Amino acid sequence: MAPKAPIHFTKPRSSNCDRHREEEELEAIVEGEEKLSQECKDLILSLPRERGWRTRYLYLFQGFWCQPAEIQAITLLQNHFQATDSDVVVATIPKSGTTWLKGLTFATVNRKSFSPSSKNHPLLHSNPHHLVPFFEYTVYGGLDEAPDLSSLPDPRLFGTHLPFHAMPSSIKNSGCKIIYLCRNPFDTFVSSWIFVDKIKPGSIPSLTLEEAFDLYCKGIIGFGPSWDHMLRYWNESKERPNKVLFLKYEDLKEDTTDQLKRIAEFLGCPFSLEEEDEETGVIDSIIKLCSFEKMKELQVNKSGTFARNFENKHLFRKAEIGDWLNHLSPSMVERLSKLIDEKLAGSGLSFKIS
Repeated sequence: MAPKAPIHFTKPRSSNCDRHREEEELEAIVEGEEKLSQECKDLILSLPRERGWRTRYLYLFQGFWCQPAEIQAITLLQNHFQATDSDVVVATIPKSGTTWLKGLTFATVNRKSFSPSSKNHPLLHSNPHHLVPFFEYTVYGGLDEAPDLSSLPDPRLFGTHLPFHAMPSSIKNSGCKIIYLCRNPFDTFVSSWIFVDKIKPGSIPSLTLEEAFDLYCKGIIGFGPSWDHMLRYWNESKERPNKVLFLKYEDLKEDTTDQLKRIAEFLGCPFSLEEEDEETGVIDSIIKLCSFEKMKELQVNKSGTFARNFENKHLFRKAEIGDWLNHLSPSMVERLSKLIDEKLAGSGLSFKIS
């Protein structure tokens, strides 16, 4: 879609070739992104770019890859967000169980106000992403100035895919808590590829499995490279375990009860002995309320929409461990295995390969 007002370039252009390239880039930036400020467009024109997954290009911004609209939202977030010590941030790599973790966190933190067994629980009528909004898509998404967040109830719950180093200083330096979830890179890649193909605009060509895999191995994926994303949170969790709780999707699937207890303890609202009692069933009720099977069948998740206008139903596919075995060739497995071993070497972070 053409911009509503003329665009005035501030950078010098030395040739017709340069001018044509800038015009092409600008066309790609403003396509579906009418709310981007001129300052943001000028910034994006200066950034390295590669083929995008769901937008025409991804741009290398502050050491990670992201879409144009995300850059504007992230800049607003970094410049204006003021964290409080009671804030909770759910941080994840995309397609690693984000929706599930948001649901579990919301239900755990608010269990005194909303009984997890109640027929009127907010999670029965609202998608977890509405109850724990993303910084970059909802809270600051589509805006050209910072919103007033002072009226949000305490504790404030937020979500993000941002790498740790790109978090606002107030988050890193305050007493607010960060729960981080990542997933086996093999499953993360396959889930991302399938998900993006479902929600991308029709004007964006589909990536073949091979094309997407090559980009992923080069680190070119939203908020990637994925191994850098994981390692920064992993190292921070080791240095400041009271600040960052590091979780793996596979562990959360294998023993949800134990991991949920870790989350509650970390957030300063541990489950009482009575709540842990199987007859009382508070923990079990939270797990059932937030289960994949339950959330997938809720009407709000069958027909509702999420930020950027894609349908909630696309957030729920299989939630299985090891689905990558149905998609990746032996040569792909070998390449990614070597890459993961190289990138995570010496860190103590590892993943089970099914």
